[in-house]
Amino acid sequence: MDNKARIAVLVSGGGTNLQAIIDAQNSGVIKSGEVCLVISNKADAYALQRAKNAGIEARIITRKKGAVSELGIPVTECTRETFEDEIIKAIDEKNIDIIVLAGFMCILSEKFTSHYEERILNVHPSLIPSFCGEGFYGLKVHEAALEKGVKVTGATVHFVNEIPDGGRIIAQKAVCVEDGDTPEILQKRVMEQAEWIILPESIERISYERVHNKTV
Repeated sequence: MDNKARIAVLVSGGGTNLQAIIDAQNSGVIKSGEVCLVISNKADAYALQRAKNAGIEARIITRKKGAVSELGIPVTECTRETFEDEIIKAIDEKNIDIIVLAGFMCILSEKFTSHYEERILNVHPSLIPSFCGEGFYGLKVHEAALEKGVKVTGATVHFVNEIPDGGRIIAQKAVCVEDGDTPEILQKRVMEQAEWIILPESIERISYERVHNKTV
């Protein structure tokens, strides 16, 4: 990984965005960075299987007592107060340059985000500032878009700060809403036509800028 940005991906669920990142790395879309750590707050997240399949080191850092990994992945149990400290410790031990939130279902505090100022990326399934902020995640975003009757939605990659979906925007891509869309159908289209395109492209852009000591 000489002369590449070191990337950590934080996950909670199935890991479809993690898979898009892995695929983009394998295809050469991401060439200035490399994922070297995956951290999940849930021991049963399928994203961990995706990491294992790709040969990427994984860690479980959870507030759930008695968590066990069927994949043999190390588990760190912690309290609410020490949760972020343990994640910071794991990230810093690996000299991580960029952190990507890929379906990570935890709100991070200002203490955490300021520690990695403009080094944390997130993809949100709408065109910020629409349908974003606290309470807007997953299918809830698409339900709100359909209820409002918008004709165009999309996805946004942004830096993460202490305000939910409040960090500086890196990239956006629009997706048309079609007649007969359900939240599930729209979610899939936004992933395929926007999230899985602009997230890897943004990771490459930020990795390149970091490797070459430039600012975005």
